[in-house]
Amino acid sequence: MTGDISKSTLQRLPVYLAYLRTIPPDGPEHISATALAAALGMGEVQVRKDLASVSDAGKPRVGYRVSDLVETLEQATGCGNLHSAVLVGAGNLGRALLSYGGFEQYGLRILAAFDREPLPGTASGLKQPVLPVSQLPHFCREHQVRIGILTVPAEAAQDCCDTLVNSGVQAVWNFAPVRLTAPPEVLIQNENMAASLALLSHHLSKRLTGPPDRETGGLEK
Repeated sequence: MTGDISKSTLQRLPVYLAYLRTIPPDGPEHISATALAAALGMGEVQVRKDLASVSDAGKPRVGYRVSDLVETLEQATGCGNLHSAVLVGAGNLGRALLSYGGFEQYGLRILAAFDREPLPGTASGLKQPVLPVSQLPHFCREHQVRIGILTVPAEAAQDCCDTLVNSGVQAVWNFAPVRLTAPPEVLIQNENMAASLALLSHHLSKRLTGPPDRETGGLEK
């Protein structure tokens, strides 16, 4: 049962999946929405609704079979499939993302990085090669890359996005501080660090100057 899933629900599903994957093979065979919510410190009603949006296999007083729920969440989030990606912009942020080893468990494999200043062989200290940007279109087509990650300066982001789209990329994960335009069939996911920092600063200011703001004093459900 995986019809239309809201964006907010889709953003929470990997949180449930990550926790379920920590349950050992000899652990509980079933888990309820109540137990999952308690383990994650989340609202039971929200967790129940989220799980119901992807599965109707939950049973009263029993819950979901853990192995089945893991498989269902992997299918719903796409984590069960491994998608090829490239990263454009091998600066500090780009290298940090390249060094992170946890993307593959969520269905993302970064094959290579591209930069105006490529690095030969393993000189970058990374597993992935850092290639010239001029090779980006050919690489994307040859390896059927569908996801592009942008960690370039704002002034270069749109040109890089256009190159990715023209090379067959269907989704762009944008870390550049600028809004990008693309054809309707191409998904642009913007990571706005300034906005996140503003929320953190606002929360801290509230805590330091007065009672906690009930609307922002906890994690968003």
